[in-house]
Amino acid sequence: MASSPENNASLSIQKVLQQAGRNPSQKTVNKYWTSQTTTLNFDDFCTILKKEKPATKTELLEAFGKIDTDNTGYILHDELYKILTTRGEKMTWDEVSTITKKADFNCSGKLDYNKFCDLYMTTSEQCCKTAREKLEVDSRLRQQQFGSQAETSSEGITLPVSKPSPRVSRKTDHKLAPTKGDSRTPSRPSSAQSCKASVSTTISNCASSNRNTKLIEPDTIKEWQCAQSKGCFYLEDDGEIISHKYKLHLPQRSTVCITIKPLNVHQVEGKSCHWLSVDTALYILKENETQENLQLMSFTEQQNKEMFGWKGELGSGIYWLLPFTTGCRLKKVKTQFTGEAKLVYRGEDGELALTKEFRAALLDIFETIDLDGNGLLSLEEYNFFELRTSGEKCDEEAWAVCKENFDMKKNELTRQGFMDLNLMEANDREGDPSDLWVTLLSLGYNKALEMTEACPFVIDIYAEKCKPRIKAIYLEAGSWQLNRAICKSVVNKGEAKVMDGCENIIIYTYKAGRRITSVIENKSENKVIIHVNNEQSKNCLSNRGLTVFAVEVAPKSMTVSQHVMPLNEQEEWLYNCVHSLLR
Repeated sequence: MASSPENNASLSIQKVLQQAGRNPSQKTVNKYWTSQTTTLNFDDFCTILKKEKPATKTELLEAFGKIDTDNTGYILHDELYKILTTRGEKMTWDEVSTITKKADFNCSGKLDYNKFCDLYMTTSEQCCKTAREKLEVDSRLRQQQFGSQAETSSEGITLPVSKPSPRVSRKTDHKLAPTKGDSRTPSRPSSAQSCKASVSTTISNCASSNRNTKLIEPDTIKEWQCAQSKGCFYLEDDGEIISHKYKLHLPQRSTVCITIKPLNVHQVEGKSCHWLSVDTALYILKENETQENLQLMSFTEQQNKEMFGWKGELGSGIYWLLPFTTGCRLKKVKTQFTGEAKLVYRGEDGELALTKEFRAALLDIFETIDLDGNGLLSLEEYNFFELRTSGEKCDEEAWAVCKENFDMKKNELTRQGFMDLNLMEANDREGDPSDLWVTLLSLGYNKALEMTEACPFVIDIYAEKCKPRIKAIYLEAGSWQLNRAICKSVVNKGEAKVMDGCENIIIYTYKAGRRITSVIENKSENKVIIHVNNEQSKNCLSNRGLTVFAVEVAPKSMTVSQHVMPLNEQEEWLYNCVHSLLR
């Protein structure tokens, strides 16, 4: 049987496991369908079922109980939306609405999670029963190899709505297509033969000069008042990217210039600075009556070297600044190491000390987490560090203990205090660096003390008529507000093409600087599955990590198809993408 693309195959497994009463995360599926996997037979599937036990009602109630701290038996819809769209494998706003609109377990803006759990268990049992009946009717299913593309209907390629596939790069997928002079037979999956409606988009691009004269230079606005904050993109194990989110306050209407760029922290000689090539963007949303009701104002589409910016007029009020990177250049990379770097050593006096290399890394970390750039760590800044590395916050009482034991100024931790804090952690473990490595790995460092899975950045806001104020509020993955903002920006400024033979499907494509983004809009009453083929592109890099993949789009909704950037910016690149409707 013919092999299918890896993302389609893993999602077929997810579909089958759901039919068997399981609810696997993408991380769980990735354990069983790796880059080396080609097929899974029925016995393999049974082994997976033995390992992945279905959730019990008790476990579900315990999970809900952690949210319902007052033990009322209900969860407010607003809280449910916030949790399900921002944590774990995030759902879209429409998907959560599907849950809250069910009359069986909802009333007065609240979810009765006891009733929800009852319905969930009943549905799960029914899925298992139906699956068993199908197996009894057709014993040939026992020989089916999951992941094959032959004779697969559209139901076999279910992708989460508005969620990009994992950004983990595959060994054979570093380029979307061969470079000039290369030739090979297209590897389009057999499902493409069933595509009846399609639309093609081609964009030729010159080698990048990394300059756009439309972006005002900060040097020309030195008289304007400025606010600055640093932040960081962090790459999770499953390929998801999280970052700081900010609130901007403008006391009065003013012309502003907002920029974002990778932060050029201290560079150690001989160490690569991978993060400096990572693309950055900032979406500017106006806060109205509620945090959920955010209005897209603009985004940083103008480029000057590695900096992206926007200049325009904003009224007084509160704005949300949502950083974004495509994931084209910030993704998992497998690297072979001859040995891990040494973090601590014992001096002639027998006392533990930090190595020169580890101290250099800690100084870079300090500069990154010192969001306001004043050379000190406030409790708020330190807590972003703690949340990222340990998942917990430091309270006022613990901070007071730090003040007694480590160097502080104005109730803020100094660089030396930060160094001593890490040395104390090494001493607590009698020189065992395990906990120190947990910290380093969570901050994007590899075993050679190179920052390869994080990208620190800096945001500057210049205002002509008032003093802007910026403050980091969250450290989390891209929210539904960000996804919606990306889609709206592409729809508003991109080229729209109606799919031939299917007027309800529209493909929007927009190029901003060195980045191309495509969005799929489904105006129909039914979900659709769109086949995406990039095989004719040249010198291109996609955030999907695949040349051919499929995207599911819910009824009356939009979703990002892909982000594409040049593999080598010093060479010409060709974006040639075909979107086709799978029947």
